[in-house]
Amino acid sequence: MASDQTPQADTVGSAIDSVSVLSEYSRRRMFGFIRRAGRAVTRDEAAASVGISRKLAAFHLDKLVDAGLLRTRVETPGTIRKVGRRPKVYEPTDAQITVNIPDRRHELLADLLLDAVLTEEAGESAAQAAIRTAEQRGRQIGEAARDETRPGRLGPERGVTACEQLLDQCGYEPVREAPARLRLRNCPFHPLAAKAPDLVCGMNQAFLSGFLNGLQVSGVQAVLAPATGECCVRLSPNDIDPDDLAQTH
Repeated sequence: MASDQTPQADTVGSAIDSVSVLSEYSRRRMFGFIRRAGRAVTRDEAAASVGISRKLAAFHLDKLVDAGLLRTRVETPGTIRKVGRRPKVYEPTDAQITVNIPDRRHELLADLLLDAVLTEEAGESAAQAAIRTAEQRGRQIGEAARDETRPGRLGPERGVTACEQLLDQCGYEPVREAPARLRLRNCPFHPLAAKAPDLVCGMNQAFLSGFLNGLQVSGVQAVLAPATGECCVRLSPNDIDPDDLAQTH
C-alpha cells in the first residue's frame, strides 16, 4: 500500500540511494550541521563545519542535493554579506528516509485508522469503520491507477498482470502462482498484523478488494488465506473456494 492516492514507484530504492549518499562521513556531518542550523547555510559554512576545502564541500553538497536531501537557492536580498555576487545557500528538504527490508507500510495503517476514527458513523463500530475506510482507500488507488494507465477491459489474467506490477510497488512482493492467481509474499503491516490479526488482516482484504474494484478487474477476488511469514490475502479467481485456497498453504 502507499500513503498517497497512487502507489509510489521504487520508494525503497530511492530511500536506499539516500542512505548510500549519507554513508560518507564528511557528507553525513555536513547534512547534520545544516539540519541543526535552523537557517540556510553557505558553502563556506558547510565546509568549515567539517574542516574540508570549499571545493570538496561543493562536491558533497551537490550529492546531497541530487539525492533530494538538500535544496539550494541564491541568498535572498537583505542578508548581511560581503561585497560581490550573492552566495548559494543550502537548506534541508522535507524528505524523510525510511528503509525497511522487507517493505513495511505502517504509516498507511495509522492513516487509515485515523480516518476511521474521524469518519466513524452512528451505529458503526470502530472495526467496521476501519474496514470501510480501507476499502474506500483501496478503491481510490485502483481508480487512480486505472485513470493513469487506461488498461481497457481487465479480465482475470490481464487484471492479475496489472495488479502484479502495482502491488509490487506497494511492497507486497507478489508471486504469480497461476495465470489468474497472485500469492503475496510480504505483509506490509507485519509485525502489527500479528497483534490484531482480525482487524489488520480484515483491513488488508478490504483494501485489496477495493483496489480490484477501483481498477475494474473482473473474475478475481481478494481472499483471506493466511500463511506464516506472508501476507494473509491472496488474489484468486472468483470460482476458487477461499477455504480450499487456505488449505493449500
